[in-house]
Amino acid sequence: MIRMFAVLAALGLTGAAHAGPDDFSYGPVFETYGRVAEVPDAEALPADTVLRVAFDIAEGAEPGEVSRRIDSAARFINMHARAGLEPMNVEVAIVLHGRAAWDVTTTDWYAAHQDGAQNANAELVAQLIDLGGVQFFVCGQTAAYYDITGEDLLPGVRMSLSAMTAHALLQQDGYTLNPF
Repeated sequence: MIRMFAVLAALGLTGAAHAGPDDFSYGPVFETYGRVAEVPDAEALPADTVLRVAFDIAEGAEPGEVSRRIDSAARFINMHARAGLEPMNVEVAIVLHGRAAWDVTTTDWYAAHQDGAQNANAELVAQLIDLGGVQFFVCGQTAAYYDITGEDLLPGVRMSLSAMTAHALLQQDGYTLNPF
């Protein structure tokens, strides 16, 4: 019996409490986006850690809904701020292509292409850009396909020649790709 308990304990199956959906909360950086849970057993990060991460997003949100992928950038920043990192030491680049490019378009362009729906991502995108350290790049090839111009993009969102180009340049600048 003792041997079985030791095996179960080693596997983490001894009935320890686990976090559930109610254990996630907002903050400290974003108060309405990027819910995270506390992870008391996580390895500590040195206070001077700098993270440079690129998110590749091709999946667009449902019309009128916040993109879970863009929200993940807020979650990434919130969780590392809770872990003791300065928000400015968490640099995020978001590269959008495919239907995800629609999620960073102006209210007028979005409504015209989504049956009048409002772009629920506009506020989140503005908060991420206003924080500093967060960049948005739209694939120019995607933009050409969907007839999106630079004027159709939310303030602060930049047009790249392509998503591949944006990732190549970000990698040269020390960004790692965050796998989804």
